[in-house]
Amino acid sequence: MIYVIKFIYSFVLPPGIFVVLLALLALWLLRKKQRGPAVVLLSVTLLLYLASVPLIANPLMRSLESRYAQPEQVQGDCLVVLGGGATTGTPDIDGDGSLGGSAAGRLVTAVRLHRLTGLPVLFSGGQVFADSGNEGDIARRQLIGLGVDERSILIENRSLNTEQNAEFTAALMKEHGLSRPVLVTSAFHMPRAVAEFRQAGMEVQPYPTDYHISGGATAAWYAGMLAPSPGAIGTVGTALKEYLGLLAGVVQAKI
Repeated sequence: MIYVIKFIYSFVLPPGIFVVLLALLALWLLRKKQRGPAVVLLSVTLLLYLASVPLIANPLMRSLESRYAQPEQVQGDCLVVLGGGATTGTPDIDGDGSLGGSAAGRLVTAVRLHRLTGLPVLFSGGQVFADSGNEGDIARRQLIGLGVDERSILIENRSLNTEQNAEFTAALMKEHGLSRPVLVTSAFHMPRAVAEFRQAGMEVQPYPTDYHISGGATAAWYAGMLAPSPGAIGTVGTALKEYLGLLAGVVQAKI
């Protein structure tokens, strides 16, 4: 019964309610003999529905997350962690500002790897928007709070995108005599990050983390896979952004 209620709710709340309203409007247009506009509207409604269900979102995200596996052994001379959003004016245990979900997951993985390997942690990320936090500065405070010695922390706090992450990190590593980065970022972001670091002249050992889709040999199937959700439409948007970034990188490399 719980799952039936969840399924019904998915069509009462956004984006499901918009799918229902658009479909009803298209049917009304059909009844009014306005076949052309109705077909266009039904097509848009179908696209919106497909973009908001896990049945489409999960495989799309998995196609990115499955490209790199976590290595059994870490081989490098520093742990490079990429930012992924931060807030400002928000309370934290030991200061102001917090890393976003993906960035926080990457940071936790880096701390665990640091404890296992003793490698220094280089965090890359700046203040992307006027109302967001400076990721590098927040990461420094949180790394120290998590027990990482300040002497083992390097911060690059100017980059605004993945391309700048790679460019500015390469310069900082060269300055400190480092050359073999272990790249820690979200699994969905790893393909584009590897490409950007390669473009900046650096070969990395990928260490993906912050997985969004459950693993396993076969994908699970249940009715909820057909239920629209904000999470699914966000996942589709994130995956398409990564593919667009990869495509832009290929085009830029050929120019």
